[in-house]
Amino acid sequence: MPCPLPRLAMGAFLLSLAAGAAMPASAQGQVTVYCSILEEQCREGAAMFEKSTGIKVAMVRKSTGEVYAQVKAEANNPRGDVWWGGPGEPHLQAAAEGLLDEYKSPRLPELHDWAQRHAQQSGFRTNAIYLGALGLGYNSEILKKRGVAAPTCWADLLDPKFRDEVQIADPSSSGTAYVFLATTVQRLGEEKGFDFLKSLHKNISQYTKSGIAPVKATALGETAVGIAFIHDMLTQKLQGAPIETVAPCEGTGYETGSVSIIKGGRNPDAARKFVDFTLSPAAQDINVKLKINSIPSNKASLLSPDAPKFSEIKLIDYDTPRWGAPAERSRLLRKFDTDVKTLPR
Repeated sequence: MPCPLPRLAMGAFLLSLAAGAAMPASAQGQVTVYCSILEEQCREGAAMFEKSTGIKVAMVRKSTGEVYAQVKAEANNPRGDVWWGGPGEPHLQAAAEGLLDEYKSPRLPELHDWAQRHAQQSGFRTNAIYLGALGLGYNSEILKKRGVAAPTCWADLLDPKFRDEVQIADPSSSGTAYVFLATTVQRLGEEKGFDFLKSLHKNISQYTKSGIAPVKATALGETAVGIAFIHDMLTQKLQGAPIETVAPCEGTGYETGSVSIIKGGRNPDAARKFVDFTLSPAAQDINVKLKINSIPSNKASLLSPDAPKFSEIKLIDYDTPRWGAPAERSRLLRKFDTDVKTLPR
């Protein structure tokens, strides 16, 4: 299992930036990137890549599930070149379906072992850029006002006191929510897992399109509890929102954030350069700048002191390749749609 990574010396960071600055800005071309991380990261990364390479970036920000659907729909005439970010399961499904190109980046040896394994498991059709543990975030002001005890476990969310107070994204459009779906099934077994999801459904106020929407809703006080990645909740807390984060007591799954080259894209050379960039310390250190606290894949990348400590989180042995397999992922999504979403609340 992944373990907490040490914070590295500032010297390594400065060297990586110096190397990036030395890249020629005379290169011409363009690259279209479908981005499934935070919009701020998309913008910052595009600007940095353009400045260092001279290659223009057309950036489209969508949730992970939306990008997967678009890449599949465009298979005969791809409009995108790179898919940047989002949990690895949809990337693995796209890889298995022949929608992604194989690419062994020269930066692979710089990555942690868990990231190199992720690339190998995909046949080198996707690469890992970060890790993030799934958990809860709650608005402490709302719970205090209502006299409701804070949740500490997944099971707490089934309590009637959280009626219409829990928000999560739709797993069909959100990689975050799919990780929650797969985590629940792996943790409890399929039958009991879906029983849990049906009970939780009664307390869900909304299934949002994007995995980041419940985070922002919790920060704004529009919902009491959001299910999301802990590092995304921490970002809102560090920006002053009254959010507290929880690593559920029963254990939780995690995402392996990925980057992939879309097969048949119009700008393959620029796409490979962009993937190399996303695996670099300079690109991954954008997270520290923006106070985003996921675990970077490059050994030389900085780790925020505010990042979740994986040694203090009970992680299940989450099987990313299994849940990213096309048949399994499609089957679980269909079952969720028919057995859970259609139920009255």
